[in-house]
Amino acid sequence: MARHRKNRFPARIDQVTITGLADKGFCVGKTEEGMTVFVEDVAPGDVVDVRPFRKKKKVLFAAPLHFHKRSDERVEPFCQHFGVCGGCKWQHFAYSGQLREKERMVHDAFRRLGKVEVKEWQPILGSEDIRFYRNKLEFGCANRRWLTTEEIGTDINNEEPVIGFHKAGAYDKLIQIEECHLQHGPSNELRNGLRALATELGIPFFDMRERHGLLRQMMVRTTTTEECMVVIAFFEDDQPAIQGFLEAALERYGQHISSLFYCINPKINEYLMDLEMVHYAGLEYITERLDHVSFRIGPKSFFQTNTRQAERLYAIARDFAGLTGTENVYDLYTGLGSIALYVADRCRKVVGIEEISAAIDDARENARLNSVGNATFYAGQVQDILTDAFAAEHGRPDVLITDPPRAGMHPKVLNMLLELQVPRIVYVSCNPATQARDLSLLDERYEILKARPVDMFPHTSHVENVVLLALRNL
Repeated sequence: MARHRKNRFPARIDQVTITGLADKGFCVGKTEEGMTVFVEDVAPGDVVDVRPFRKKKKVLFAAPLHFHKRSDERVEPFCQHFGVCGGCKWQHFAYSGQLREKERMVHDAFRRLGKVEVKEWQPILGSEDIRFYRNKLEFGCANRRWLTTEEIGTDINNEEPVIGFHKAGAYDKLIQIEECHLQHGPSNELRNGLRALATELGIPFFDMRERHGLLRQMMVRTTTTEECMVVIAFFEDDQPAIQGFLEAALERYGQHISSLFYCINPKINEYLMDLEMVHYAGLEYITERLDHVSFRIGPKSFFQTNTRQAERLYAIARDFAGLTGTENVYDLYTGLGSIALYVADRCRKVVGIEEISAAIDDARENARLNSVGNATFYAGQVQDILTDAFAAEHGRPDVLITDPPRAGMHPKVLNMLLELQVPRIVYVSCNPATQARDLSLLDERYEILKARPVDMFPHTSHVENVVLLALRNL
């Protein structure tokens, strides 16, 4: 006899009060019985009936069915693609509320995950620009577009070329973006113009399912110095078609393109940073400024995506470091040397370590570009380079600055920090959860003097946090 599986969760839950923002566009809510539910497409302050669709580790995920009350902090989204495009999740929620919720998320991570005490919490620093704040966007290209719920079942044909963003959670569905409010400069004109040009020339767009076609991806970098780099990824190395398209692009849009690269991406994934970048025309690098420092930006360079807010983030890190001009500074996960070069004029010397060798090449060139003679850079895994021998060669640091990737610092690095007993550590993080975890491991020797969240990406769940640690008097 067949067994009837019991429902793992109810088909409907009524009267869920949404209490806060959560990760990946969800909001957290409570039922009348106190059960926690994560709900999409709602806002804090809503009261809503929901339909659960997934259960993970005793947590329910749900979609709204009926609104009993809508939040007083709801605002009208400014983008026509909001709710379909996966880029901005919180445009419908007032920015003041976003900042309050992000600040709460950081505090919660430290209290619940890290279980560490912060002597002084400074208020979150909001972004002055909440539209057109990004300096880099990557778009996908496809030979068919995603159909909206309203269009499904109609006679609308989706077989038309697209340059846009993936629908959230769907690798093979692209949304045609007519106007994106994230990137300043000629980004919108270039994306729409190159789509029209490729269609006009008969350039085949990539088919994600059948895996054929030519035009596959497009990356646009813009700077506050009004330079623009375009990188085009092609699926096949069809040189006559590639050359013809790039020449036509320069003829029509060359006034907007300071630097033009292309690459061939025959892989399953869309990651571009492991591919050979071919310089086709214009500058080999574009130039960006953070306050008093200039940086050359190449097609593979990692650079903070919100330039103006990055200036303010680095200013906080520098102020936390308390530099007087005499300090020996280590900068871990230095990237292209952005923080190291930013603080170089305030310390005796700075040593940067970064695992990506191409980024270290950029860091050294950026030091030369800014006539910085007191910065030294090393390429390799931080956990392999930061050793007792390294510290003996370069001197024990007076201040250590670290800005690791989202995964946080390697356990070997944390152990080495405990051994070095650096008087002050400034920890910059794009993931407060892993930052809180790392700080709990440093807690035996360090106390957290102060912390300040910084919002780099309005309308998303991402938030940075800067922490100052000082060696305990044991």
